[in-house]
Amino acid sequence: MTDCSSSSTHCPNSTALEVLHSAFGYQSFRKGQEEAINAALNGQDALVVMATGNGKSLCYQIPALCFDGLTLVISPLISLMKDQVDQLQANGIEADFLNSSQTLQQQQQVQNKLISGQLKLLYVSPEKVMTNGFFQLISYTKVSFIAIDEAHCISQWGHDFRPEYTQLGGLKSSFPDAPIMALTATADYATRQDILTHLKLQNPLQYIGSFDRPNIRYTLEEKFKPMEQLARFVLAQKGKSGIIYCNSRSKVERIAESLRSKGVPAAAYHAGMETAQRERVQQDFQRDNVQVVVATIAFGMGINKSNVRFVAHFDLPRSIESYYQETGRAGRDDLPAEAVLFYEPADYAWLQKMLLEKPETPQRQIEQHKLEAIGEFAESQTCRRLVLLNYFGEHRQTPCNNCDICLDPPKKYDGLMDAQKVMSTIYRVGQCFGAQYIIGVLRGMHNQKIIERGHDKLSVYGIGKDKSKEHWQSVIRQLIHLGFVQQVIGEFNATLRLTESAKPILKGEVPLELAMPRISAITKITHNPQRNAVPNYDKDLFARLRFLRKQIADKENIPPYIVFNDATLQEMAQYMPTSKTEMLQINGVGAIKLERFAQPFMALINEHKMLLMKAQNE
Repeated sequence: MTDCSSSSTHCPNSTALEVLHSAFGYQSFRKGQEEAINAALNGQDALVVMATGNGKSLCYQIPALCFDGLTLVISPLISLMKDQVDQLQANGIEADFLNSSQTLQQQQQVQNKLISGQLKLLYVSPEKVMTNGFFQLISYTKVSFIAIDEAHCISQWGHDFRPEYTQLGGLKSSFPDAPIMALTATADYATRQDILTHLKLQNPLQYIGSFDRPNIRYTLEEKFKPMEQLARFVLAQKGKSGIIYCNSRSKVERIAESLRSKGVPAAAYHAGMETAQRERVQQDFQRDNVQVVVATIAFGMGINKSNVRFVAHFDLPRSIESYYQETGRAGRDDLPAEAVLFYEPADYAWLQKMLLEKPETPQRQIEQHKLEAIGEFAESQTCRRLVLLNYFGEHRQTPCNNCDICLDPPKKYDGLMDAQKVMSTIYRVGQCFGAQYIIGVLRGMHNQKIIERGHDKLSVYGIGKDKSKEHWQSVIRQLIHLGFVQQVIGEFNATLRLTESAKPILKGEVPLELAMPRISAITKITHNPQRNAVPNYDKDLFARLRFLRKQIADKENIPPYIVFNDATLQEMAQYMPTSKTEMLQINGVGAIKLERFAQPFMALINEHKMLLMKAQNE
């Protein structure tokens, strides 16, 4: 790849724009990119906090091509290293990685390229970079720039603290002349301060971009029949790529099997699988051979796949940071995407119980704080995006109009009598039973356990038979959210008990509004047009371009999005370029990709235009 200048330390800042055009095929910088790039080119350290999908990688990849030495990229994600290197190589850029996934022969080949000065970027893990062997190897080359990705891992306040990251504080003294850029998509104020302190960044630029991902629609659906709800949602996606997260391996296997039985190409992914099996699933997903991956949080950290159209959480994540990062794997190409969280209060109570079983340490207090925040997000009756943004310190008050709360606001009703029926039933059965049992008594179910205990003789038996099980589930959950009922997690079940606040409700001394149950909110919301979606593109041409891309990708043995991403194909389907000059105006088509991939796309577009003209003339 072009080295912008061989006679100076780096190319002029204006040349960064030329590199953006020629190497990556984009017409202009996104917000924050130019500021971060210029800081690096001027020798200044930087902390860059930028949402996933906003072009964070280019903040260090472009300076890497301008400096005349080597750029080290430190990342904890082995699979992401390969993914990013594949994309860089597809753009004609000399990049490679060193990690434990390679054979000794493969590592030796990379080391030979490094020593001979062929590489512009080298991706390495934090464990490897601080070893004596690596320092000896790197002494044969000139390190001009260092990028530390996933920098939140250095902080105990971060949601993914990794002790090996704490060693990276020694980089500044080892490479005093190389600017360091720390990058992350998720870091609150405390985490950012830790990053600056531990990495010993000197007078750094701090770019804190917006945490907003306006193309993602955030939706929460209460769990009533969760497996059916999930299947209905996935089937409605009509073949689009997605990830489903669960908190247990058994649930992962069960959901993947259930989706396959309904005709959805789905695969399971968790840490209990063999390494080769996990790698095969990841590759099949990247290459669009598998539509949906059902996974524990072990999956996705190393995925740079741009066309993930939805992320669903079947269980509550442990923190807003985790939720934000996992949902951020959807819509990296800026096209509309879905983030759906299936929730019930028992999920929160179970995570709380697991947390309290840990030794009482400062780390547990941090985890408690984060768990409470995600619980508040799940139970919020206000715009979900505002809850997320305000958590990260991006204070906004205007609703987003692209979440379930904004698009389908909760409808209120006089819920006093329903609340009294629930509370009376909890009290009459001795405050010793869970929600399902209470609902059974309310609805007058002929349940053997109810009859054995004589609860079918209570005055409350059957007083709620006119309403559905789902209705009473929703009422109970709201009473828990409002603090009138407490859910106590025991060894085998969760029992419901009344709090002191329940007395005025039971006595009818105060009014109570509740939200109407939202049994299937997702299916009622239609997608708002997104401001960043490509308008008026030819859908038939787009489908043909995607099919051509898959053929080329399979032949080249690379994921389809490395050829061109969906956003690039949509622009092609809108502007229909048939010459090299026109094709270079399409975002995502650089000089190398133009020569390597563009010809069959131009031929297909030309053929499509001829068919359109013929149809118009007939």
